[in-house]
Amino acid sequence: MTATPVQAAATVVAAVFLVIGVMGFIPGITTDFDEMQFAGHESEAMLLGVFQVSILHNIVHLLFGVVGLFLGRSFAGARNFLIWGGAVYAVLWLYGLFVDEESSANFVPLNSADDWLHLVLALGMVLLGVFLGRTPRGAAGTAQN
Repeated sequence: MTATPVQAAATVVAAVFLVIGVMGFIPGITTDFDEMQFAGHESEAMLLGVFQVSILHNIVHLLFGVVGLFLGRSFAGARNFLIWGGAVYAVLWLYGLFVDEESSANFVPLNSADDWLHLVLALGMVLLGVFLGRTPRGAAGTAQN
């Protein structure tokens, strides 16, 4: 069985999430690694010296990757992963804009770099899901929905 473009995109996105999740646990790639907390804005660890991370944040990336690989096995699953995963990242972007970085509500944790990356992820994932998730009507061998 050949993967459709939306399945290939979902698989690549999922693989990137897995790589990022693993990188978050590697000292050197993650600066101030010894300052990493399980969760909360007190975690001073920075992936690539830019993106604030915690153990929970890294686990979320890993889980997103696993879910994406699983859902990417079908056309509908891949499309849903990209669109709904993008919607989750849009909510995270808004959350990051409105929650004070020093607040206990910033439990993931998120900084400004994370916020803008979440916007890019939201737009990219939704657009990939919508545009690659289209199928020609009545085309033989293509999934509808």
